[in-house]
Amino acid sequence: MIITGKGAKDKFLNNEELKDLCQRALEKKNFFKGKKILTIIPDTTRTGPVDLFFKVICDSLLETTKKLDFMIALGTHPAMDDEKINRHLGITPRERETKYSSVNIFNHHWDKKDELKYIGVISREKMREISNQLMDEEIPVEINSKIFEYDEILIVGPVFPHEVVGFSGGYKYLFPGIAGPQIIHRFHWLGALITNPKINGVKNTPVREVINYATSMIDLPINLFCFVVEGKNVCGFWAGDEEAWSKACDLSSRVNIKYVDRAFHTVLSCAPEMYEDIWTAGKCMYKLEPVVEDKGTLIIYAPHIKEVSYTHGRYIERVGYHTRDYFLKQMDKFKNIPGAILAHSTHVKGIGTYKDGKETPRINVVLATGIPEERCKKINLDYMNPDEINIEDYAGREKEGILLVRRAGEVLYRLSSGKVPDIDELYRNYN
Repeated sequence: MIITGKGAKDKFLNNEELKDLCQRALEKKNFFKGKKILTIIPDTTRTGPVDLFFKVICDSLLETTKKLDFMIALGTHPAMDDEKINRHLGITPRERETKYSSVNIFNHHWDKKDELKYIGVISREKMREISNQLMDEEIPVEINSKIFEYDEILIVGPVFPHEVVGFSGGYKYLFPGIAGPQIIHRFHWLGALITNPKINGVKNTPVREVINYATSMIDLPINLFCFVVEGKNVCGFWAGDEEAWSKACDLSSRVNIKYVDRAFHTVLSCAPEMYEDIWTAGKCMYKLEPVVEDKGTLIIYAPHIKEVSYTHGRYIERVGYHTRDYFLKQMDKFKNIPGAILAHSTHVKGIGTYKDGKETPRINVVLATGIPEERCKKINLDYMNPDEINIEDYAGREKEGILLVRRAGEVLYRLSSGKVPDIDELYRNYN
């Protein structure tokens, strides 16, 4: 059921229109009155006016609800400190202590067992069915236990093409947003088995089905506020149930997927400041892998990034970056490495083969970041000195086979033909 919403490609909603849509949705949902509401919001790795939604929701509900709190859907991202949270929500420390003093703002801690609740299991049989036989194991489902202190959940967040799920948003803010490690690791690995080029920008995927199935175990009303961003502007907003997410996906597929007529031998993919490590800046690869020529080069340009992963760095340093088949054909060696780490590794390295002990990635991925050359080589990625790169040298050279993407990570690039070089052959090798 759609409560309210509107959107169009190349037509933006100004702040007043967005506030009005949000307020109308909350007014129609008047049974929030007298109830305890937990609002789940994204962290700073997603573009969107989270500050606007925070203020409108508070202004609309604080006086009528019994309790109104917020939780940041961090997944496995690092917790945000108070200063960062305040900036994210567009409020001052003084406002937080006075105007919003009754509002709790929680970080999700995926690795704190005492903050999680077991709510069920996805059986082996169900996983075989969902995954089309790619995965044959049961998955315990845990979620942040705090949600059960509330009467209803409101999820607010953007919808973009996504390398693991197909499209982000909606119930993804529950799994992995506020989930426990088992389901996070296993469904990320399922996405890696399917591969980024096959899943990114696809609406209905096996991984989304896993998320939906896990969500059905939560016996609470769940409400969605889904919006679509083009650049930094909102061009669509829908409120309601899963249909709101579906509408946002349909618009995102028109707004956040760019089709090009040719592949490129060199891509300079510039990471915005909101990506603070390669764990998040890997999206600069995920969104552009489909348009890199076989044996081409993709450069992740991010001088501000100094770390591989603030959460999972020790694991990545241990295994490095490799193709999916490198892990698949040596799973005994990597069976104790969490699935999300292996998935991230394969997504950054891209598709490729592993035969007779030799790994052959389809393309070459290069880091031009603050991570030293020695560390890049150690984790099996190439290195360029970011100080020696002039971005403008890459501009306007598409006809030469060179593509510059100045703010990468949220727009998916595809070939107009719909093909990805070599991927069908690679699939035949595996399947």
